[in-house]
Amino acid sequence: MTTAVVRPLWFGRTAALLGILLLALNIRTAVAALSPIIPRIVEDIPFDSVGLGFIGMLPPVAFAVSGLVAPLVAKRLGLESTLVLACVAMVAGPLIRAAADSYFVLVAGSMVTLAGMGFGNILLPPAVKKYFPDRVGLVTTAYATLLSISATVAPIIAEPVAALAGWRISVGVWAVLALGAIIPWLVVRIQHAGEKRRDAEAGIVEEVPAALVGSIWRSRSAWAITTVFAVSSFGAYAAFAWLPSMLVDLSGVSATEAGALLGLFAIMGLPAGLFIPLLAARMRNISPLIHLGAAFLVVGYLGLLLFPTTATWFWVACAGLGPLVFPLCLVLINLRTRTHQASVALSGFVQSIGYTIGSLGPLLIGVIHDSTHGWVVPLVFLAATSLLASAAGLVLAKPTFVEDELARRSS
Repeated sequence: MTTAVVRPLWFGRTAALLGILLLALNIRTAVAALSPIIPRIVEDIPFDSVGLGFIGMLPPVAFAVSGLVAPLVAKRLGLESTLVLACVAMVAGPLIRAAADSYFVLVAGSMVTLAGMGFGNILLPPAVKKYFPDRVGLVTTAYATLLSISATVAPIIAEPVAALAGWRISVGVWAVLALGAIIPWLVVRIQHAGEKRRDAEAGIVEEVPAALVGSIWRSRSAWAITTVFAVSSFGAYAAFAWLPSMLVDLSGVSATEAGALLGLFAIMGLPAGLFIPLLAARMRNISPLIHLGAAFLVVGYLGLLLFPTTATWFWVACAGLGPLVFPLCLVLINLRTRTHQASVALSGFVQSIGYTIGSLGPLLIGVIHDSTHGWVVPLVFLAATSLLASAAGLVLAKPTFVEDELARRSS
């Protein structure tokens, strides 16, 4: 691991910390706040289940595309300017949604805001790496926790706000929160521009890792982190799409109870976000954490398969704890790179592939369910894919920097 002089958390980087935290608070709201009020939206803008399905597949697709585009934009404009651009998109997107008078405009607004959130997904780890190399675990814990909070709070308040003020206010209000994230990043951008100008005058050039651009795919560590991230995304998106139906069929619970159990599944990500990055930052071998996440997933899936009516909440909670590997991957993006430029490249690689695979989760599990007319094969398939994360954990047992791997391969 690289060593860094530990400074007071707020010393000289207050704006960067506020920017990271406020951005994290925004990059799940558009995903979570729309579905609870779809019936109200359809009253104004009619669309069918196919249209709803298309909107539902936009988040993972947008996040995957952002993984390819964000590193290129950040390389051209700089990290800080690109984050400002992401925040602007997260302000504009909800406003376009709120003003929509057709399905096309609603989709366009969704694409704008999700593009901003996708850029935020990719660039938050490098921002932590650049401004808090001495507090990677702590700051990752803080923003991963806020990710979980935003994903939990947004759907809870969406319907009450829509009932009180209308669905347009309910989707548009998130622009106000995103507007708050722009301010600290503008401050950081101005500060960085001054520092860059002074460095140029002094003849200091920002380091660019050798043999990095276009070669990240040659790193075993990059592929291992990507595998773990993909397993987490695949299972999570499949669960959000199919867990309620699965529970109604297998456990005999009501639709209301199934919705509450889905909420339990989601909220289990909160303790993982609180503790996993801190633990990972202090562990030389993080593979036990990956094995633990895979074990939770296998126990949860097999418990629902073998004992669906007994302690159903426990099996759901185990399945919800499995994605503890998600915040682990976020912190590994920084722990396995030496520079924030490498972190940008690794973050884009991991999340573009991971979210692409994750977007297939709802579709593939649905196809398997329809083909087999039951949930046995889908649950066995989910348990089997979880073991891929454990296999990748073996590769990550030894702490290796991506830049070092690429340098060895190119020499």
